[in-house]
Amino acid sequence: MTTMLPVLSDAATCCAPVTGGVLTAEAAERIAHTFKALGDPTRVRLLSLIAASTNGEACICDLTGPVGLSQPTVSHHMKLLVDAGLATREQRGRWAYYRVVTNALEQASDALRP
Repeated sequence: MTTMLPVLSDAATCCAPVTGGVLTAEAAERIAHTFKALGDPTRVRLLSLIAASTNGEACICDLTGPVGLSQPTVSHHMKLLVDAGLATREQRGRWAYYRVVTNALEQASDALRP
């Protein structure tokens, strides 16, 4: 069965230039930094573990077991997430506690919406 597609009468409708909502070079750099930090499955999993934790925070000591990595490696991943603005770090005695910065995820997502 043949289906006829409608013909667009106005080429401007289909080929409208992108003019609104375009990111500045600086904003694109910042958002790319965020997405780069999310480009590793371990880091995505760490954020998920923290978000699912009681009170929305997790100690570094509680993150090593679930991801099967050493404390220094998890600390490295968490440093990248903190540097990208996706998590916050609070030192309590000898342990570091992390929280997800939820609005950072929303801002990254919103940056690419029309």
